[in-house]
Amino acid sequence: MSAFAVDELGDAGDETAAAFEVREADVDAPMHGLRLDKALVRMAPEFSRNHLQSLIEHGHVRIDGLAATLPARKLRAGQRLQLELVPTDESRAFTAQAMRLDIVYEDEHLLVVDKPAGLVVHPAPGNWSGTLLNGLLAHHGAASLLPRAGIVHRLDKDTSGLMVVGKTLSAVTALTRAIAAREVNRTYLALAHGRVAWTEKEVDAPIGRDPLSRIRMAVVATGKPARTDVRRVGCSDAVSALRCRLHSGRTHQIRVHLAWIGHPLVADPLYGGAPALGMQRQALHATRLGLRHPGDGRWLEFERAPPADLAQAWAQVTGG
Repeated sequence: MSAFAVDELGDAGDETAAAFEVREADVDAPMHGLRLDKALVRMAPEFSRNHLQSLIEHGHVRIDGLAATLPARKLRAGQRLQLELVPTDESRAFTAQAMRLDIVYEDEHLLVVDKPAGLVVHPAPGNWSGTLLNGLLAHHGAASLLPRAGIVHRLDKDTSGLMVVGKTLSAVTALTRAIAAREVNRTYLALAHGRVAWTEKEVDAPIGRDPLSRIRMAVVATGKPARTDVRRVGCSDAVSALRCRLHSGRTHQIRVHLAWIGHPLVADPLYGGAPALGMQRQALHATRLGLRHPGDGRWLEFERAPPADLAQAWAQVTGG
């Protein structure tokens, strides 16, 4: 393959678009019959073959001026290749994106936000933008200097409710240590399938990756210690309203523990819960948050009622 030309392009109409590089090359005799994606690896060896295949499929590669969308297409000598090296989604994940944040409390050390259901907290495959982290980067400049923009704990995408975020490195460190020491109080409202027979229950069972499914967690002997205190608030014939307090913060902890004792969350299909009472997302809301202020040591406590979907379902079970 002959030497390729390099150009720099950008979209002047999109302030978030970074300039990207365009590389061009002529297919010579030794490249005749080579797969398109393999040829692109030679043109741009610093990118993964998977990313280059994605560029092909999204129309960023041209052969003789026409879009080529099949990675397995065989090349012919004399053809002209053009490759637009658009950055990977992951490389653009940690960028500021202005969004409305429901801020419950804020000072120079921390902020407490009421996260809506549907908002992803941290960029990850399938959600590289539009996350709470992106919003925090736009909200205050110092977030870009902090690990994970100051995020010290997470809520699942479809869980709503209160989260604390550090705004300085010292605050992030103090909050992280407080959470690890179980000095931060976190209480959730949950609707679970079935009529529970008890008033209060302590669920103390280790949680780890489900050996049968990489997207699920499970109670496993080799897991990390996890404890959830559960109190019944009300019951109907088929659903129980529960108040859950975390003593640890394992991934999916309440979801896993409730499913393990036979009462999966309403509308949580990953752990066996079906839609009910109008709920189309897992019926879980972080309603109360208590913590020691990392700056002056004051005890702070916040409470937020659940959003409309869960509030309406909750009222059907508890009567108010």
